[in-house]
Amino acid sequence: MTLIVSACSAAAPNGAVPAVAPPGLAQERFPKPQRPVASIISDQWAGEDSRERAGEAAKVMDLLGIRPGMTVADIGAGAGYYVGRLSKRVGPGGRVIAQEVDRRTIDRLGRRVSRERLDNVSLVLGEPHDPRLPPRSVSLALMVHMYHEIEQPFGLLANLVPAMQPNGRVAILDVDGPVLAHGTPHALLSCELAAVGYREVAWHWIEGRSIYLAVFEPAAEPPAPERIVPCGVR
Repeated sequence: MTLIVSACSAAAPNGAVPAVAPPGLAQERFPKPQRPVASIISDQWAGEDSRERAGEAAKVMDLLGIRPGMTVADIGAGAGYYVGRLSKRVGPGGRVIAQEVDRRTIDRLGRRVSRERLDNVSLVLGEPHDPRLPPRSVSLALMVHMYHEIEQPFGLLANLVPAMQPNGRVAILDVDGPVLAHGTPHALLSCELAAVGYREVAWHWIEGRSIYLAVFEPAAEPPAPERIVPCGVR
């Protein structure tokens, strides 16, 4: 069964992850980031064949210790490169929540999930500043090559906190380069997450000295939106 939920959905049947959460904090309450935002030009970072030859997903999942039974949210799941691979890794006792903000993208992803019979995958249509994930549902949230496209990172990060389970982690894969070149400099990433109370707990190079995997623990209680101080580009 593929479960697609949106802001007007009912609760999920058969013990699956419930429908999306009620709206979180409004976008207007958060300061705008003092840096550019990259435009969305595709629903995937690169061809899946080349990524698979490089062993990208396996390397990332191994570093993150993804194992059977976990619930992993793929935020900005795009074309679904990670969705199927996460589905196999967490197994029938786990769940993958594939989240997107574009209806056409999530419809295409839903067809892929059905075609590949990924019965432990749920699809969630969220908002750019609010992932709308169910409360206390996620042990790991993964953002792959999309952080630089988030227009309101402070809102997304703050509204993500209620969805995280105790000891949950947030992992971000990106290029250590300029935002307008579809990357996020390490210093900028660390600063923006720290502004919302996140603490960096691990850093890995995935490909040379260009693509990294950064891992954070969210704050138990993020600061009020009015107290968040934006970071400048460094």
